Amino acid sequence: MKKTVIALAALVTLSLAVAAHAGSLTVSGAASLTAAFGEIKTAFEKDNPGTTVTTNFAASGALLAQMEAGAPVDVFASADQATMDRAQEKKLIDTATRKDFAANALVLARPKANPNPTVTSVESLADAAVKRVALGNPDVVPVGRYTREVLTKAGLWDTLAAKMIYGENVKQVLDYVSRGEVDAGFVFATDARIAADKVEVVAEPKTATPVTYPLAVLAASANKAEAKKFADFVTGPAGMEILAKYGFKKP
Repeated sequence: MKKTVIALAALVTLSLAVAAHAGSLTVSGAASLTAAFGEIKTAFEKDNPGTTVTTNFAASGALLAQMEAGAPVDVFASADQATMDRAQEKKLIDTATRKDFAANALVLARPKANPNPTVTSVESLADAAVKRVALGNPDVVPVGRYTREVLTKAGLWDTLAAKMIYGENVKQVLDYVSRGEVDAGFVFATDARIAADKVEVVAEPKTATPVTYPLAVLAASANKAEAKKFADFVTGPAGMEILAKYGFKKP
């Protein structure tokens, strides 16, 4: 698994290097930010003629691997504090620019079409009638780490091991649930909201670690002035309004 992540990081690094040029920004964001940051990108470019924003979305851990491999990223937005902490420890970010900008929640969702009636709570996943449960790979996906935290506290992590289907980002987990390929899956509330026509939330387990999103400008950014401007846009009124539209809360 680790070799695959490194290989993919190298490929993405090469493609981002080709895309990087003067007057451009590369923003790497957690997969759960895809829709919201897509709209923020459009709004920022409209307010800043001449600046082009290239967005790159994946699991936060995968994005960290890309940056470690030398990907020319200007702004990094993670779905958890742990990944940003690692980026800070490796001196990849300008710590003075680090700021929390959004909050989310972990939810348990099941397919809306032909749902398994047994799935009504986290505890119900231990029932023999539940065969497959999707979650993010906890090694690289924040939603997977939050899920592991909840299941471990409930005493179900080992119990459900044989039923677990890992996704390499939260969008993949959501796809598994949406297509009815699993009985249930753990995703973020914002993802379930986007796919409300295909999935239904049955529980919102409380996580010991708050689900907050930090962002920061990269220490090696070749366009720090514009990168800081983008970060300020995200945390400013326009960015916060867009984030709220997609269900994100204030941190």
